[in-house]
Amino acid sequence: MKAPALLGNARLPRWLLPAGWPERDGVPVLARIALEAGRVQSVRPASDPDEPRLEAWDLAGTLVLPGFVDAHTHLDKAFTLPRMKKVQPGLLGAIDAMLADRVHWNAADVHERAARGLQWAWECGTTHVRTHVDWWEPDTVPLAWPVMAELAQEWAGKVRLEQVSLVKLPLFEDAAQALRLARQVKATGPHALLGGFVHSTNWSENALRNLLVAAQACDLDVDLHVDEELNASAAGLQATARILREIGFEGRVVCGHVCALAAQPEAEALATLDAVARAPVTIVSLPATNLLLQDAVTGRTPRLRGLTLVKEARERGIPLLFASDNVQDPFCRLGSFDPVEALGTAALVAQLPDPFDDWSQALCRGDWLQRAPATAAPTLVGAKADLVLFTQADRHGWPSRSATRVVLREGRVTHGDAAPFLPR
Repeated sequence: MKAPALLGNARLPRWLLPAGWPERDGVPVLARIALEAGRVQSVRPASDPDEPRLEAWDLAGTLVLPGFVDAHTHLDKAFTLPRMKKVQPGLLGAIDAMLADRVHWNAADVHERAARGLQWAWECGTTHVRTHVDWWEPDTVPLAWPVMAELAQEWAGKVRLEQVSLVKLPLFEDAAQALRLARQVKATGPHALLGGFVHSTNWSENALRNLLVAAQACDLDVDLHVDEELNASAAGLQATARILREIGFEGRVVCGHVCALAAQPEAEALATLDAVARAPVTIVSLPATNLLLQDAVTGRTPRLRGLTLVKEARERGIPLLFASDNVQDPFCRLGSFDPVEALGTAALVAQLPDPFDDWSQALCRGDWLQRAPATAAPTLVGAKADLVLFTQADRHGWPSRSATRVVLREGRVTHGDAAPFLPR
């Protein structure tokens, strides 16, 4: 079904509205979204008398967001949990279980599971997915790597799929080998990024520097797993920010997890965030997985939260996104490749105010993954009409009751029931 030329009485989040948008009782007035040729032509207040009369849906205050970016996933591992035996608690236990299962992988198995994940992402309204692929051997391309490249082509035009080489940090200890790895990633195509697993158990500032220098030499952006632990001495994020400044890095670096900030003395953690704010760094927080893996001991209720300092990062102007991370594998037995779930978890754990009007941008700002994040206010105007309409939620309780939704792709309904909007 094709949507009409006008979506009337839409409730857009405050962050997506232009400056000076009118309010009523302190709340932004509803919007009138005009569509043409699969794109958003204009966004005006619903009460604007100058809007021409067009065929329209009356959304009657339905919440509307642009399509989502799921900035950190592991499609190659998804849905493996049912075939595993007992998994030991914590990050390292999950890694051991994954290594044991991986010996049974083949290309068809990885393709089927990853494609299932992309289908779920497509149905919930996601337009951009970034997936990490474990890369543990210096001279062997992982089995899943070409599968992800194949899926990126298969899903082109529906979901933008990027792939990151999740290389264990010691493989960058040798500068020449670091450069070889970076060149292999570069040869994959413009949707590929260089990545690494930076943890106190494998910490080497020399290896981290070689990784970043090699990425710079190959004109690659970088996406790192950093300090995914509650060890106050973890220094990965701090070192990353410093090295980026020292080498004048010109790309965009994404640092995922950075849980250790929550365990460090506040002055030290805030000083690190001050340094990150001066670097080309975006932070991605993974609430569900970090809550399940951090401070995990069998038979003991966890005392510590695994979430990084999301409010303090935002206060410093650091771009910050929430993402799904692992789905139904030993790292996280939950999940559905719906990033709204990640925000719902974060809203409770981090006590986030105004999830819809403010924090929903942490699901939608794909520009925060690019080299030059937009400095101007974001806008729907001119963008593809890829929209998600939450038919049972309201701005006070969202993301509660957000499972029922209508998804538009270039102005066409691809998922959900639009019947309530049709003229009666």
